[in-house]
Amino acid sequence: MIFLVSLVSTLFILLILILLLEYRSRSRLALARRMRYYAGGMDNPQDKPKERISLKERFLNLLRGGSRLFHNIRHARGLDFKMQQAGIPLLGTEFMALLLLSAVVIGSIAAVLVKKWYAGILAAIIIMAVEYIYVLVRIERRATSFTNQLGDCLMMVANALRAGFSFLQAMEMISKEMEPPISDEFKHVMRDIGLGATVERALDDMDKRVGSPDFSLVVTAVLIQQQVGGDLARILDTISETIQDRIRMRREVKTLTAQGRLSGWILILTPIALALFMTSSNPDYMDPLFKHPVGQMILVAAIIMEIIGAFVINRIVDIEV
Repeated sequence: MIFLVSLVSTLFILLILILLLEYRSRSRLALARRMRYYAGGMDNPQDKPKERISLKERFLNLLRGGSRLFHNIRHARGLDFKMQQAGIPLLGTEFMALLLLSAVVIGSIAAVLVKKWYAGILAAIIIMAVEYIYVLVRIERRATSFTNQLGDCLMMVANALRAGFSFLQAMEMISKEMEPPISDEFKHVMRDIGLGATVERALDDMDKRVGSPDFSLVVTAVLIQQQVGGDLARILDTISETIQDRIRMRREVKTLTAQGRLSGWILILTPIALALFMTSSNPDYMDPLFKHPVGQMILVAAIIMEIIGAFVINRIVDIEV
């Protein structure tokens, strides 16, 4: 009963927050209409139909309101950087508000369904871990996509320099012509330069966001060329060939180690699948493993050995290029 009351209270509080944020957004829209009216943008504020706020915008407003709770937390700035690396349009405090909101909702639902308080805590921890792991996976995929696009990007920049474009014009062309994520990063660079940052500072910030050793080589070459001079197009051609060779070698290594990685996943998942199948088909047969002290010790030892085996297999197939 207490969990049902907690769930209803949580949903009621969320509803109040949504209504308050909607009221605040409507007030801002009304103020904007009056300002446009007095500025000559429309004939009458009442003539303009009411602007509807989408569900996505309301949810983002809810996150922005909840993010104020984490405004003074030190680690929020680090999460801001991770959001930029992952290409997620959220601030670190907003992501923390999303974690808290999802943990409260999912945890309350799990506690009510299972009727165990620790089930709600476990579900909340799992959903928070899944969301954070999703951010890390997205950062890794975005960095891989950026590296795969880098060779073509350098070739386009080198050709643009030979055609008479400046380096800034070449970067602007990349931001318009190429696909994300590399176009988004160069748009960020051009925006920083437009706000007064130097080319060196903007490229260095981009290097930190991307975290690619190949792009670090590009930034170093560009900065040295701007200080001592030289044929930047030829330098970029050489770096582009080197990066293309690295990408080709990484793909070959990934192909050669595919069998080892697949074997690792099979060895890790097979005991788990067998345990789930035997538990569902014959629970009495598996009860000693979970209820008897010796069985529990064996289960803990098996989990530890699974973790060690996964780590060893990952170290074997993870070849740095």
